[in-house]
Amino acid sequence: MEVVKIQINKQEDTTSTQNWLKIDKILENGIIKIENKKYLKIIKIKPINFNLKSNLEKEAILNSYKLFLKTCNFDLQILIQSNKEDLSNHFNQINNNQIYESKEIQEISKKYIQFIKELNNNKKSSSKNFYIIIKYENKEKEIFDIETYAIEDLNNKFFKIKECLSRCGNIVLAINEKEEIKQILFSFLNTRIYFNNN
Repeated sequence: MEVVKIQINKQEDTTSTQNWLKIDKILENGIIKIENKKYLKIIKIKPINFNLKSNLEKEAILNSYKLFLKTCNFDLQILIQSNKEDLSNHFNQINNNQIYESKEIQEISKKYIQFIKELNNNKKSSSKNFYIIIKYENKEKEIFDIETYAIEDLNNKFFKIKECLSRCGNIVLAINEKEEIKQILFSFLNTRIYFNNN
């Protein structure tokens, strides 16, 4: 995904991302068409916990990852989003259970809740979303049906990434639903608003 330069004119409405992010449309298969005959596909990765693996497993995973880097010889961008966990249900459950506990247990529960809240406020307790963004850009003007060609190209890249990263133990998902694409784009572009509301 290319870096987009944002020029803000004080007379313009700066709240609208449409003024500078040139998305033409989101196709039915989740591919995003942007200006200048460029197309993007967002892939979601659910990674393994590398630290829990044995040394032999770690070596196999690293070898598979090297193969991924050699095989996927095209541009890609890796994005990681980190957000605070919503622990309100967990806290409510603890508070509801305190009614039946002794005063000592109630005091321990209060201290526990306070400790977890401080961790979460310091972003030490967070969940992460991992994405890979791949791009197709038409550099040959002679292609008759560019959209079909772009979809085929991006799907081939997706299957190549999926095959390589699945060998490492990761779950690789294509994001095809328009609403999910919109939500991801919103979270990328409005990180502060999105994560403060979640």
